Amino acid sequence: MQKPQNEMKLIFKSLSINEGFARVAVSAFAAQKDMTIEELNDIKTAVSEAVTNSIVHGYKNSIGDIYITCGIYNNNTIRIKIRDKGCGIEDIEKAMEPMYSSLGGDRAGLGFSVMECFTDRLKVSSKPGKGTTVILEKKVSIKC
Repeated sequence: MQKPQNEMKLIFKSLSINEGFARVAVSAFAAQKDMTIEELNDIKTAVSEAVTNSIVHGYKNSIGDIYITCGIYNNNTIRIKIRDKGCGIEDIEKAMEPMYSSLGGDRAGLGFSVMECFTDRLKVSSKPGKGTTVILEKKVSIKC
């Protein structure tokens, strides 16, 4: 992928209160593309799911840093990379199955499915004990 027209980076603690901050910060940055409300809501939802996964699954009962890089590209694509240095995912394919949750209980296990549904491209890479990186890409239409 080419260099972004514009880019921003965030680092914040894996506290549940920061999920809303991440969602708003990324959507405020992405909104400079003057996309539709639906597209902006798609980005907010996908970011929310990815950050929540880092908080709930990546760091489980500990606190660590979550890193977000958001780039805006000439082809009207928004690319968001969300990374943690948490426990990682042993089986990415299994983790991406709808209704699967490594924590069980009342977790729906739909995070990756939601991310896929609301973006054009989802890439997940992870190493147990090293952390997880989620890349979300969304091509947006530009309002006239």
